[in-house]
Amino acid sequence: MKSYRKELWFEVPSRRGFINITPQVERCLAESGITEGLLLCNAMHITASVFINDDEAGLHHDYEVWLERLAPHEPVSQYRHNGYEDNADAHLKRQIMGREVVVAVTGGQLDFGPWEQIFYGEFDGRRRKRVLVKIIGE
Repeated sequence: MKSYRKELWFEVPSRRGFINITPQVERCLAESGITEGLLLCNAMHITASVFINDDEAGLHHDYEVWLERLAPHEPVSQYRHNGYEDNADAHLKRQIMGREVVVAVTGGQLDFGPWEQIFYGEFDGRRRKRVLVKIIGE
């Protein structure tokens, strides 16, 4: 069995944002030489997320509105975590959107369903953060 590991780095200039990272992950798969196996992709920061969904601007807007309703950024005083930082909402948003995805690799391709893409979700941006891509298989 082969194993491949790579870190992808992102810096979102605003507090929140979604980036389609499917092309970078597909490049990792090609570099790995693995044609059958599993690919893990996870955010290495507790205020960021990796998830799978449709690459559609309306859906991304709906995520933003929905997440802000569930865990509003302000007032920051509503959170106990915000003693030194103002990012408690980012931790909660990450919990909702998830830490990682696992995708089957079949015939050297990501074995997606229709419209599926991999996204990096940033909830406390303005600094560099990394995503781990780990692939195992043959």
